[in-house]
Amino acid sequence: MYFLIVSLIGYLFGCLHGSQLVSKFKKIDIKNSGVKNSGASNTTILLGWKYGVLVALIDIFKATLAIMLVLYILNQYGITGEEKNLLVYLTALFVIIGHNYPITMKFSGGKGTASLVGVLLAIDWKIAVIGIGILFIFTFATDYLVVGVLFMYLSFLVTTYFFFGIEPTMIVLLLSVLSVMKHMENYKRILTKEETKLSSMFGK
Repeated sequence: MYFLIVSLIGYLFGCLHGSQLVSKFKKIDIKNSGVKNSGASNTTILLGWKYGVLVALIDIFKATLAIMLVLYILNQYGITGEEKNLLVYLTALFVIIGHNYPITMKFSGGKGTASLVGVLLAIDWKIAVIGIGILFIFTFATDYLVVGVLFMYLSFLVTTYFFFGIEPTMIVLLLSVLSVMKHMENYKRILTKEETKLSSMFGK
């Protein structure tokens, strides 16, 4: 029963897209413009860094709020230990699934990077510091956000196993596979030197 509840909470929160709100305000179809993605990076490419940051904040904190709500519910019903950890990670999984495949956008959404940051912030501050730190290091070192994202997922795998054990790590592994699939076109564009660099985004 709890698995169904947290999955539903995660998915519904995940379906709340920052880019949809900005699209209506700016009267531009972010999803089908630029690099054809509904996330913060494409918003930055199309509208500049201010709108990109706004979309990122919405997508980050919807994930944080979803997990905080689930934690509140679990605490109210006395769910602790490994079961609690597993339910929290299940919520994280469905937030990302909701973001990537939202019913509000005909199941074609973003790639879940900002929402993953929100997940890290809600799960454990140590995991968040390590993951976000690695994201920044590899992003700025390579000038490609997608490279930083890849290494953030790898750090999330390692830190989850270290702090919470094998079952939550399996969920992070699934999340990592979803991320690689979603970012495959980005990796291909890096090889052909067509991927948008981080430095060029902030020129707007």
